[in-house]
Amino acid sequence: MLYGAVQGVGFRPFVYRLATELKLTGWVLNSAQGVFIEVEGAKEQLEEFLRRLERDKPPRAFLQSLEASWLDPVGYPAFEIRHSEESGQKTAFILPDIATCPECLREIFDPTDRRYRYPFTNCTHCGPRFSIIEALPYDRPNTTMKKFPMCSDCQAEYQDPTHRRFHAQPNACPTCGPHLELWDSKGNVLAQHDNALRQTAEAIRTGQIVAVKGLGGFHLICDARNDDAVQELRRRKHREEKPFALLYPSLELVRAHCEVSALEERLLTSPEAPIVLLRRRKSVQIASSVAPHNPYLGIMLPYTPLHHLLMKELGFPVVATSGNLSDEPICTDEHEALERLNKIADLFLVHNRPIARHVDDSIVRIVGGRELVMRRARGFAPLPIRIKTEDSQSKTVLAVGAHLKNTIALAVGSNVFLSQHIGDLETAEAFGAFQRVIQDFERLYDAQPSVIAHDLHPDYLSTQYAQGRKPRTVGVQHHYAHVLACMAENELDSSVLGVSWDGTGYGLDGTIWGGEFLRATRESFTRVAHLRTFRLPGGERAIQEPRRSALGVLYELFGDALTDECADLAPIQSFSQNELKLLLAMLQKNLNSPVTSSAGRLFDAVASLVGLRQIGRFEGQAAMELEFALGSIETDETYEFDLLQELLDWEAMLRSLIGDVRAGVAVGKIAAKFHNTLVEMIVAVARRVGEERVVLTGGCFQNKYLTERAIARLREAGFRVYWHQRVPPNDGGIALGQIVKALIFRPSSGG
Repeated sequence: MLYGAVQGVGFRPFVYRLATELKLTGWVLNSAQGVFIEVEGAKEQLEEFLRRLERDKPPRAFLQSLEASWLDPVGYPAFEIRHSEESGQKTAFILPDIATCPECLREIFDPTDRRYRYPFTNCTHCGPRFSIIEALPYDRPNTTMKKFPMCSDCQAEYQDPTHRRFHAQPNACPTCGPHLELWDSKGNVLAQHDNALRQTAEAIRTGQIVAVKGLGGFHLICDARNDDAVQELRRRKHREEKPFALLYPSLELVRAHCEVSALEERLLTSPEAPIVLLRRRKSVQIASSVAPHNPYLGIMLPYTPLHHLLMKELGFPVVATSGNLSDEPICTDEHEALERLNKIADLFLVHNRPIARHVDDSIVRIVGGRELVMRRARGFAPLPIRIKTEDSQSKTVLAVGAHLKNTIALAVGSNVFLSQHIGDLETAEAFGAFQRVIQDFERLYDAQPSVIAHDLHPDYLSTQYAQGRKPRTVGVQHHYAHVLACMAENELDSSVLGVSWDGTGYGLDGTIWGGEFLRATRESFTRVAHLRTFRLPGGERAIQEPRRSALGVLYELFGDALTDECADLAPIQSFSQNELKLLLAMLQKNLNSPVTSSAGRLFDAVASLVGLRQIGRFEGQAAMELEFALGSIETDETYEFDLLQELLDWEAMLRSLIGDVRAGVAVGKIAAKFHNTLVEMIVAVARRVGEERVVLTGGCFQNKYLTERAIARLREAGFRVYWHQRVPPNDGGIALGQIVKALIFRPSSGG
């Protein structure tokens, strides 16, 4: 029995060819648990078979375990691929969608090939997987391809053990497979097949916005060089300044526009094919409105035959952003898209292969010399994280994640299957998508959770959903969940110092935590230090207005005297007299001014104080701009701070920082000193606590400079440092941490 990513990667055809080469008889089949193989032959050949199963496996296969038993011979006449079994607990891995392989790419651009310019070409090495599967095991009748009976040519490939499409479940061609149509905004068919693709390219060239149905949902696409088109897309999509992702026709053009390291190139061309954050070069022919005030571009290369064909027609970069309104889930169905995207897209390039579930593009950047996944979706989900725990075999646990950047997770046995990115649960549509993903996972894995883990925040929709279900629930503190997620990903079992920094998390004392140092094990944690607290006038409004965080910090420092002491500072000047009077009254009377220790809000406050950003247009914008302000500045200078018992006091830092602002010190220099000081705070606490292992987690550690400097300084000080890789440091990783806690949760005898 083989467990792991062994379905949808050509594993059974590989086993068939290996067995017949070694003159072994028997059979192989997919099951809901993995792949069963029974082979019969001489002992030497059987031993060679076992060795080569691991050594020569298909490139996308991953063997988590191989359980082999030696049995008496049965007398099989030949080797065969048997019909799949669907009984038993469903623990087989579902493979993510895989970018187009070189062989398929060659075919679609070869005029002599029968799949020339066919946008749904695939084989056992590439193509749709997670986005089309409806049930385990992974066989065509359990996918959305079941409505497309194979023609005789495709059937012959499917049954030929020597062909790379041997048992390729989504196999199709122009004769028998899905096809394209171009629709107008009323659903009228304007063109079909290849003509639809060519007319789409022409529409994009002329400045129109086209909704394109891809692998896991729709993209909204327009010419990235055309500022009018990009601005119009922003207006229609209600997305003021948040950067747009770009789709480029070639790696060569990416290199011309951006700095691309060897690691970044590998990511761009990998089977996952994520959006990669790349530093742009100075002169780039891209509309300024694509990524305002941002030195990075989020770039991906074509990852389906449809995208390859479209980009070959165009030859220039396009905006390829999620097909939705802001804060809504991505559209997956063409009729739904016609309704929801009607006021955004001019035209709709659609196809008739149903999408089983939405899957956004993943986002990755290189941090600390390795990949850091910031949004985990296409190419990564739903591959699992393996958890070590005594109780893992007896519990099925659902974790419902956080409120922002939501993902869910399902633990079946010792594997935790992590969902694709769902998004912020801010709208009815997003909450509906959240519920559908949970139902989808429970159905795919035939799982009935005995425990549901959730955040402690009582107002989160995810928390309320969990508490409305019948199974026992386990509340997990937000920042502890961050630490547990990073521990699980790095396979850490012993005690660590978790540095958990983000914007918002419900604390055990009812305040808003976010600048936390937790001595943590998998069983429990102690808050050993935190950033000094301040108040947020207007509560959640401060998330959108960095100037409110700055006002809270200034009130903490100067009290009622701040109007006299700070009248010259940017955040104070940004308010009208009436606004300032009202907010100060709120602070004085402690009305709607929650207390926070948030590192994220401290970033906001500093961005406001140095004049970078007073009102944010998207979550995390001010902190991003403070990181970007560093530019190429190199300095080891820091500000003073105090570590008082469990309190990291930033007063000395802020007073000096304000002095630098008044003295006209360059914003980049101030930003560097601020970042450096935060790192020294981490090192100071680590020295005081004395834990050898330090875990860096939470949304603040998406910041490349902060993370890399913290890693370097902690290592210099003799600590072992761990950070995220395939699981996001932001709230997209929370569900994994919730699972870890719930798997070791033992209720009290009183229930």
